[in-house]
Amino acid sequence: MTRVCFLFNHDQLHQVAHSLPIALALAETGAADVTLAVASDALAAHVRRLAGGRLARCHLEELSLAGPLTRRLAHTLDGLLPARKILLYRDNLDFFRGFDALIVSEKTSLLLRTRYGLDNLRIIHTRHGAGDRAIGFGRESALFDLVLVSGPKIARRLVAEAGVNPARIAVVGYAKFDLYADASPIRLLFPDAERPTVLYAPHPSPRLSSWYRMGQSVLDAFAASDRFNLIFAPHVMLFRRNWTVTISPPAIRRMHRPDTHGAANIMVDLGSPASSDMSYTNRADLYIGDVSSQIYEYLIRPRPCLALDAHGVAWRDDPDYAHWHAGPVIGPGSDILTASEQAMVRHMDYLPTQRALLADTFSLTQRSSALRSAQAIIDFLAGSTSDA
Repeated sequence: MTRVCFLFNHDQLHQVAHSLPIALALAETGAADVTLAVASDALAAHVRRLAGGRLARCHLEELSLAGPLTRRLAHTLDGLLPARKILLYRDNLDFFRGFDALIVSEKTSLLLRTRYGLDNLRIIHTRHGAGDRAIGFGRESALFDLVLVSGPKIARRLVAEAGVNPARIAVVGYAKFDLYADASPIRLLFPDAERPTVLYAPHPSPRLSSWYRMGQSVLDAFAASDRFNLIFAPHVMLFRRNWTVTISPPAIRRMHRPDTHGAANIMVDLGSPASSDMSYTNRADLYIGDVSSQIYEYLIRPRPCLALDAHGVAWRDDPDYAHWHAGPVIGPGSDILTASEQAMVRHMDYLPTQRALLADTFSLTQRSSALRSAQAIIDFLAGSTSDA
């Protein structure tokens, strides 16, 4: 039987939901022997929690670094770079050689081919998120044997910008929605629950994010307000390390903890599972953000949006900022509270655009995205085996 491995190799949990539903659906078809490889105890526990009894059809393996020297190196560098994540590939080459295909949600796994020569291992990309940032359409995407995409927007840009062969793309929907899109909104313990709830979710990239130039002023304004409740739930990597380092675009910034002034109407979540399992996007009445793809998860039910342009971007005709057309856009020095109120009042003006963005971003059908993805993998592996 064909042996496939779904790899969860990240120091946070937010990517698991983009591929675990596919793994479980594939295992249940009986068409492949499915292994779930995790890089930490925390990831293993998260996979067990999400999979429940369905995990019985899979093998769960926890990968580790080879020896004390490598572990010390990873520990030393992890405060700045994802060293352990990268070293894990080198230290588990024999493990990866045992599979016909590796299914991943990120791109560092391509090191197995480009650096370590595992040319016979087919690598399938599920991606994570469905956003507009240029990094999602880099040339490395063409190195995957198959790319599973959420909708026509992603497929179109991968072909045009990354040079991906259309035959290597399958439009399958968004597996994360299978887990969370219909979940009941969580109850938040704000003193005045009748106030509108705003979600502010800035991205970590220093040259793209609103946090570094506008974020603290946003918290200051909402802390002094009696009009809104605010959930501050940034991308889980924003405060993960003492220094934030990004590759595309290249940047580095030292991080400082946010100050909410002890305001009872502000809730802070810097990386719990709720910050990435759609708990807050399902609950919010207004989304404030910058370049995070999370806006599209929020827009599964169209609602008011407000974009923060901290860098003076020429965004209107730039596909990397298509989501900024979903609501008003403001820059530094703007009155964030007034802008928030206006975004809510004017929502109907943006509703047709939001619906068009959703249709272009997500191809959703009565059949679950996980099952569609599993079938695409089955078809690809059957075809690639017959071509061998």
